[in-house]
Amino acid sequence: MVEDAKPAAAELIDPSTIFAKTLRSFFAPVQHYLDDPSVVEVMINGPEEVYVEQRGQLTLTDARFPSEDALVAAIRNLLQFVGKRLTDDRPMIDARMPDGSRVHVAMPPCSRKGPCITIRKFKKEGFDFDYMVQCGTISQMALDYLRISIQCEKNLVFAGGTSSGKTTLLNTLGNFIPAHERIVVIEESSELQLKLPHVLQLETRGPDRYGRGEVTIRELFRNSLRMRPDRIIVGEVRGGEALDLIQALTSGHGGSMSTMHADTPIDTLNRIETMALMSDVAIPLNALRTQIASSIDIVVQMSRFRDASRRVVQISEVLPVDEHYRYRLEDVFVMRLPEGGRKLEEGALQWTGHRPALMDEVQGRMMAQETESLAPLFADKS
Repeated sequence: MVEDAKPAAAELIDPSTIFAKTLRSFFAPVQHYLDDPSVVEVMINGPEEVYVEQRGQLTLTDARFPSEDALVAAIRNLLQFVGKRLTDDRPMIDARMPDGSRVHVAMPPCSRKGPCITIRKFKKEGFDFDYMVQCGTISQMALDYLRISIQCEKNLVFAGGTSSGKTTLLNTLGNFIPAHERIVVIEESSELQLKLPHVLQLETRGPDRYGRGEVTIRELFRNSLRMRPDRIIVGEVRGGEALDLIQALTSGHGGSMSTMHADTPIDTLNRIETMALMSDVAIPLNALRTQIASSIDIVVQMSRFRDASRRVVQISEVLPVDEHYRYRLEDVFVMRLPEGGRKLEEGALQWTGHRPALMDEVQGRMMAQETESLAPLFADKS
């Protein structure tokens, strides 16, 4: 009797591994920069112009693609990995590299320089909380405050400009979520890599050539509510899904997080309001503002400095609206310059002296003794 032959070696190879190797050949002209840990972004402006961001500086490299066809082939091969395709009706699209790096593609006629690719590299190594404090990204007191806020199921929004570190900070602090909870992550292109045991990652899908089959952030969010999530994390709120998020947060889905492009905490609330009004549900403005103030507990403001550092510059507690239905915020931490300081880079994140309402809840849960750095925040209100 002949024994079954052992599986061929090729059958044991992970298809994603084969694809990653194939993609390296397509992106060979810039692969050196994609492998370089000091490069955080690669910007391909057509086949003959490649910039990189390295140590906070934008530099024009001598990298070139052989032709525009070679660059287009690299783009199409990349999109095949994530099941997306470019069409005349959809000349711009988000994708990701096999290692998780975020990619944005723009094609003519929207891009006048020809095919353009922007690759935000994925940070492979884990983020060290001690290093975050040492390099000034956040203070120890502020870090501990956000940790217990997450453990107490407060809803956080991470706001800031492009490349300010919002997603990185969310990805890092998200690991403070208790390991027994079920997390649903919703993104246009998967970036978040939470090191937690029970995480479901949902990703949007564009329409096919006939305009069919599109799955939006809003549809994913509505379906996620039927998946018994303990917490929902939305990579970025951009449209009418803001109203669904607000209503979910006020109906038992606490401890959720998201990111948003905004320059200040008050701008963040105003942007959420504007996007909620973009939904197809009519809601009185006063009622909407009341719900927003009730659903968002804390806004964490990020900023990118000229020395390429990304730092938390403000952490604000959202209070109930006033009698005129205007938003109210109370700063818990703000960045302040030292005496005689002139450059923002010299600033440090400091406690404002405001005692957050969260402290009463933390004391009630007997968590106060866990964080010595927060002792001043537990002092009597008087």
